[in-house]
Amino acid sequence: MRLVFMGPPGIGKGTYASAVSKKYGIPHISTGDIFREEIKKGSPLGLKVKEYVSRGELVPDDIVIEVVRRRLSREDCKKGFILDGYPRTLRQAEALDEITKIDLVLNFVAPDEIIIERVSGRIICSKCGAIYHEKWRPPRKPGVCDVCGGRVIKREDDRPEVVKHRLELYKRQFAPIIEYYRRKGLLVDVDASDTADVVIPRIIRLLESYGFKPPR
Repeated sequence: MRLVFMGPPGIGKGTYASAVSKKYGIPHISTGDIFREEIKKGSPLGLKVKEYVSRGELVPDDIVIEVVRRRLSREDCKKGFILDGYPRTLRQAEALDEITKIDLVLNFVAPDEIIIERVSGRIICSKCGAIYHEKWRPPRKPGVCDVCGGRVIKREDDRPEVVKHRLELYKRQFAPIIEYYRRKGLLVDVDASDTADVVIPRIIRLLESYGFKPPR
């Protein structure tokens, strides 16, 4: 089962991918995680990636494609995988078709106002990184992390106006990729306007309807 998870920032792709990964026993592959791993190892590829990341620039397609190619060639991907954060350009999507066959692309959708509320209400521990939400999951003591007692803060890029701008950028950037997979008959829209405990069973039911049964 070779899946691509797509959707705007703050829609919950990482949460859904982690849950499906555990359910089906296939790796959840995030390009951001791969970059961090390569940088940590100090590999030649990691050093190249670090140059761009340290300058705040996008990593060029050629490097991203090679990173993904290497990751998908590993033994744990033989039974399938979930790609989260790739492809991000049409060229990366076309290259992915040369690397492997994709079974399904899940495109997570929700109204902008729901995503903005979800992301702009997010608060995070400045010490351990634990994530809370002002409305749905606040810390027990306001401003104090339940896990480590650190100070809970709101990140600058989670402000409503910033989230709205990121959504606009996402729509422009990903429209050609969404259309590419829709034309190939691989793309399925998934309503992600509910909480994760509702969306995750929805994903499992969808996958089962395509014949992908979780291992017993």
